[in-house]
Amino acid sequence: MGTGAIDYPDSVTHHTWERVLMSQFAVLRNIQPQPELVRENIKKAPGFGQYFTDHMAHVRYTIEEGWQAHQVKPYAPLQLDPAAAVFHYAQEIFEGLKAYRHADGSIWTFRPERNAARINRSAARLALPQLPEEDFIGSLKALVEVDQQWVPTPESVADESSLYLRPFMIASERFLGVRASHEVDYYVISCPVGPYFSGGIKPVSIWLSETLKRAGQGGTGFAKCGGNYAASLVAQNEAAAKGCQQVLFTDAKEGRYVDELGGMNLMLVTKDGQLITPQLSDSILDGVTRRSLLDLAPSLGLDPVERDISIEEWREGAASGDIVEAFACGTAAVITPIGRIVADGFTIDHGEEPGEKTMELRTTLLDIQYGRAEDTNDWLVRLA
Repeated sequence: MGTGAIDYPDSVTHHTWERVLMSQFAVLRNIQPQPELVRENIKKAPGFGQYFTDHMAHVRYTIEEGWQAHQVKPYAPLQLDPAAAVFHYAQEIFEGLKAYRHADGSIWTFRPERNAARINRSAARLALPQLPEEDFIGSLKALVEVDQQWVPTPESVADESSLYLRPFMIASERFLGVRASHEVDYYVISCPVGPYFSGGIKPVSIWLSETLKRAGQGGTGFAKCGGNYAASLVAQNEAAAKGCQQVLFTDAKEGRYVDELGGMNLMLVTKDGQLITPQLSDSILDGVTRRSLLDLAPSLGLDPVERDISIEEWREGAASGDIVEAFACGTAAVITPIGRIVADGFTIDHGEEPGEKTMELRTTLLDIQYGRAEDTNDWLVRLA
């Protein structure tokens, strides 16, 4: 067994070990893993978020003993009391990142320290305990090392298959009462995935929700918690009814400024070479892909700008030719070109072909993640 995972009996009380071992995970192997043929067939056409690997990582927290019992164990349904706090008070958070197989067979992930920091910002907002960074990254390494056969091998540059990693934290204490839970469970599950949007890289249509809001000032919009996504689903249904693939929200205070999509950040490219995105606020998620594109922009001749963007400015800029490209970005979908913004009474049209800078940014980012380009920023962390 390599670094990141150790085997020892389930009866050992892991929290009694020295702190240096707290990021080590006991491995309890699944004695009934998926047959190799089934696993390989899933990897050929995985879809997104449909099939899960043989194991999951788990760390337990109690207010008396802190984080303890670090394990990788068989993937299985959870056993939770009906009075568990997560069901009644929505005390939960999650993260999303990917593991990429490189040409030499090694497996890497992308900027996981930013996910580790963000899960703790989310935890602070949802009154959940802080998870040490070494435990967060250790859980990824331990799980991927055990389930590395589930990581797809891309067949070409156009093949964007990977292993999606979903860390999450839930309040599991059995009680009814409005206070922070004294017991919490952290898990990581994973699934092989293909492209988030089927049909290849083509511009999508976005519905502009002018009445429903995803989050507001002082709320949880900057945290990655399920409630934010639940609040977006009615608007997402509206989008689907309008023939759109995603929904765009405006700010809750004035309804004038671009916020973010239901599950992605937004970026615009101007004719004079600016890469513009809404500045971070209480209602906008600090996306890892968003931040990485802003960091990469200067090397591609773009000037990154974070500021408020009004719908009116976007409409006028697209009509005059000052705003030439638009795209959404996030871990799951990477970069998705936007062809149209559809609203009651108007449409913002960016055409039926992806923008040049949009695709240049997309290729640059993916080449780093899959090891096809030099990682000059030390963004990659090896998992196996």
